[in-house]
Amino acid sequence: MAVYWCTEVIPLAVTSLMPVVFFPLLGVQSSKSVCLQYLNDTNMLFVGGLIVAISVEQWNLHKRIALRVLLILGVKPALLMLGFMIVTAFLSMWISNTATTAMMVPIVQAVLDQMDNTEYDVTMMEQAIGQTNTVIELEEKSTSDPAAVCVVSNGQVPDDPRSSEEKKMRKRICKGMTLCVCYAASIGGTATLTGTGPNMVLKGQMNQLYPNNNDVVNFASWFGFAFPNMVLMLVLAWLWLQCSFMGLNFKKSWGCGTERTAKEKAAYSVLKAEMKKLGPISYAEFNVLLMFVLLVLLWFSRHPGFVKGWATRLFPEGEKYITDSAPAVFIALLLFILPAHKPKFIAWNSSMSDPEQTEEDIKKPFLSAPLLDWNVVQRKMPWSIVLLLGGGFALADASANSGLSAWLGHQMTPLGSIPPWAIATVLSLIIAVFTECTSNVATATLFLPVFSSMATSVKIHPLYVMLPGTLSASFAFMLPVATPPNAIVFSYGHIRVLDMVRSGIVMNIIGVFCVTLAINTWGRPMFELDTFPAWANSTMNQ
Repeated sequence: MAVYWCTEVIPLAVTSLMPVVFFPLLGVQSSKSVCLQYLNDTNMLFVGGLIVAISVEQWNLHKRIALRVLLILGVKPALLMLGFMIVTAFLSMWISNTATTAMMVPIVQAVLDQMDNTEYDVTMMEQAIGQTNTVIELEEKSTSDPAAVCVVSNGQVPDDPRSSEEKKMRKRICKGMTLCVCYAASIGGTATLTGTGPNMVLKGQMNQLYPNNNDVVNFASWFGFAFPNMVLMLVLAWLWLQCSFMGLNFKKSWGCGTERTAKEKAAYSVLKAEMKKLGPISYAEFNVLLMFVLLVLLWFSRHPGFVKGWATRLFPEGEKYITDSAPAVFIALLLFILPAHKPKFIAWNSSMSDPEQTEEDIKKPFLSAPLLDWNVVQRKMPWSIVLLLGGGFALADASANSGLSAWLGHQMTPLGSIPPWAIATVLSLIIAVFTECTSNVATATLFLPVFSSMATSVKIHPLYVMLPGTLSASFAFMLPVATPPNAIVFSYGHIRVLDMVRSGIVMNIIGVFCVTLAINTWGRPMFELDTFPAWANSTMNQ
């Protein structure tokens, strides 16, 4: 399946259906348990998040946000990319990476369209001015050379050689801008304990394997360790994407000491004009924005880690039953219920002096249409990605149940003869490669128990291999199927698989480098990684 996904011989979603056929036939798993993986909790979260994103798109709210961000940051490509990355990374610290990406990509899309249109307008203007100039010049000449005039009367201006170069550059910028979002989402998720699945897997496994570990991994300690690492990775990723897609011309992309070009000035004024065109925020937009903020708050406060969340306080055994998919689908439901226009209660406030207006008011239906219509969702929902995710989950589930992961762990015992920092680096690399083909949470679930038993047998601190392993499970940068954010970005159709693989390889190397650095510098004093702790030892003796 990995080969098929890489080569795209059949559509990605169709490849994802293979486990449904082959696992039961080959006796790996029953059809019942394979098919359950295709619409599980994570997939429902994905659907809920996307419905909210569709409503934002439907009411043009993303355009408003896009223009606001653009006007604040200016239209220099480098700063723009940095802005998108910071916003995405910050959001995905608290929200699921999938939902963040589904929110941000339409905004990036709007900005790029905006800049493209501007560029086109400016080029047309330049050409028009150029044409009038040539006409004037030719008219002056025409007395001496009548043949020259016919060129312009055709309206044919020789093609500008720059335009094809510019088109290529635009395409490259487009790729860079969309890729930066899914990378920033994956990187941002690592910063908080609740930010992404693998982090929670680590906490669960630590408590299971080492019951008396004095709560060594908690919200605060994880944040202290992973947040600086996230910032470092974000900066390096931004520099790398700059290099590979825009070329590191600091003067041009930063605008240090350069005047604003006509294009940028025009872009800026067009943005301002577009912002004016949108007018004041409408009732529907305000409602959608309110729903989105509410969703972020619900996700953030469900189980924050340092205090009790609403799931625990309001519902008995809430933390066991409620996951992120519940608020996502709840908000999605509300979007189909809430009205798009202010509800009219009674007609007495309409002035009777203006009979035409009252008639119009009476004609309006009493109940307004809801914020979202199912047909719109049906049309805009990337259903193929839902299947794609399901295929990944089915694969991961089967490799755990069939004992493939246990066998892989067994192959790792010879690592005892290598120095610890090298073990950590090698394991990070192995996981970073492995997580490209399976879901991040699955990768963490498969490998962390193996790493912990290996650490106790080699007598090194379990966290010394488990922390880098957990972080590396989030480094799925190379394939569209590696993680939902990549799939979302890929579904917009700017990027070929090869583009993602090319930048993803370097991103993986950056990631493993940062994690190795973190675990060997500020990670050591924080978790006392140089010692072999007593709580790890006692478990072994039992």
